[in-house]
Amino acid sequence: MDTLTQPGTSHQNTVWNVTSIVGLFELPFMDLLFQAQQIHRAHHKPNEIQLSSLLSIKTGGCAEDCSYCPQSARYNTEVKAEKLMPLEEVVNAAKSARDNGAQRFCMGAAWRNPKPHQLDEIAKMITAVKELGMETCVTLGMLQEGQAEQLRDAGLDYYNHNLDTSPEFYGEIITTRTYEDRLETLERVRNAGLNVCCGGIVGLGESRRERAGLIAQLANLDPYPESVPVNNLVKIKGTPLFDNEDLDPFEFIRTIAVARITMPKAYVRLSAGREQMSDGIQALCFLAGANSIFYGEKLLTSGNPQVLADQQLLERLNLKATGAQNHH
Repeated sequence: MDTLTQPGTSHQNTVWNVTSIVGLFELPFMDLLFQAQQIHRAHHKPNEIQLSSLLSIKTGGCAEDCSYCPQSARYNTEVKAEKLMPLEEVVNAAKSARDNGAQRFCMGAAWRNPKPHQLDEIAKMITAVKELGMETCVTLGMLQEGQAEQLRDAGLDYYNHNLDTSPEFYGEIITTRTYEDRLETLERVRNAGLNVCCGGIVGLGESRRERAGLIAQLANLDPYPESVPVNNLVKIKGTPLFDNEDLDPFEFIRTIAVARITMPKAYVRLSAGREQMSDGIQALCFLAGANSIFYGEKLLTSGNPQVLADQQLLERLNLKATGAQNHH
């Protein structure tokens, strides 16, 4: 079966079925990476990486039961429930991220859905971060009618709401909200004219076909997300998935490549789990089409490689930050 796509062709309205995506996963590894790199070069500057910084503005105590997440109130992890971070602290963190080279500042709150007074506080944070000249992104859980518009009016660029996994496997991981709930929030975000950041997690115990099912869902959103974070499960003690078997790193790289091929114009982010990856594996992810990373201190509650190590890795690979001047 020929699932190869000519670089440079538009996929925005291509409908991807799960079988054809499984076909991409099954390509010889080198062929898959070669195809992904060709498509990547047709749509992106091949030696640029978009740098985002993520701050947990409200940690822990979440009512959801996502099996991978230490922020759920149901699991006994080292994450403690905290109040919403004060505006001044958020702005200081954003300044520090900007001064270290981040272009986008992402704020995450461990809520099932934000209440009106909470959204008012978040709106102030968005406006303040925008004034620093950064792109803004928030992830706050499910949105009700009118909330996406309020965020947009505050200056929000991106809303993150992940699908996590395929519809078939989703029920094994989360029971407190449905796949449909997630799709509904994404629709509200789109209708408000916001950019969508939406991806998922691999290594949850899903099969390759279920991984393909996640990519199919993402690629068939119309339009597909502007930003697609691909997370490798970070196993946290106290969560139900702590004893999961590790995913083969080459399967993770395949997932990045397949995301790139099916969503050519998206920024594909090498997201959670990067700290556990060797430099060589990260470099292969960039070759496979990943062109965005979370950079700096903390990835919500999972550790993230320090800024210096990241800067050195990018330098060794001759990669530069999107929009940065080339110093070489």
